[in-house]
Amino acid sequence: MSVEPLDLRSATLRLERKARGSALGPLAEDGTFEGYAALFNRIDLGRDLILPGAFSRSLAARGAGGVRMLFQHDPAEPIGVWLALREDAVGLFVRGRIAPEVTRAREVLALLRAGALDGLSIGFRAVEGATDPRSRIRRLSRIDLWEISVVTFPMQPEARIAEVKESGGPFGLAGRLRRCARRLRTAPVPRPPGGVPVPG
Repeated sequence: MSVEPLDLRSATLRLERKARGSALGPLAEDGTFEGYAALFNRIDLGRDLILPGAFSRSLAARGAGGVRMLFQHDPAEPIGVWLALREDAVGLFVRGRIAPEVTRAREVLALLRAGALDGLSIGFRAVEGATDPRSRIRRLSRIDLWEISVVTFPMQPEARIAEVKESGGPFGLAGRLRRCARRLRTAPVPRPPGGVPVPG
């Protein structure tokens, strides 16, 4: 009996996607970052709600190493690796590392540091769930997680990278100090009722 080889591209195209946005965690110099790829008990733009524990079996079976990090859900665009995936009281917490050796990953890293990208989205199969006939909200209680992508527009607007860890640059301490100094320099000068500026 012959077994057909698994076509990963077509299998990935059949996956459901849920993108979530939230501020990316700090981006480290080596490209590591943290954030939430999904939030529990939030109705997303597709009228789905993920219940706590939905990822537990998939994470136990596959682990972080078995879930791919992609760009915009494209199976031809792997951009790094997931170092840790776990459920907590908030949702699916992720910690990953962008691979700067890869051309597309370097571009994504630059966009993350510039603040042009910060969304996360999951590619999955719904294993168990039920749709309320009145509200049409689907409550997902078990999810088979295949991949998590860095995306422009997440389905869950709060699913985002917390921040990109970096010692320097716009997200590091030096960058934060520069932004504070700029705000102080450009803050409006208080004026008394007569309209003459008060010396700073």
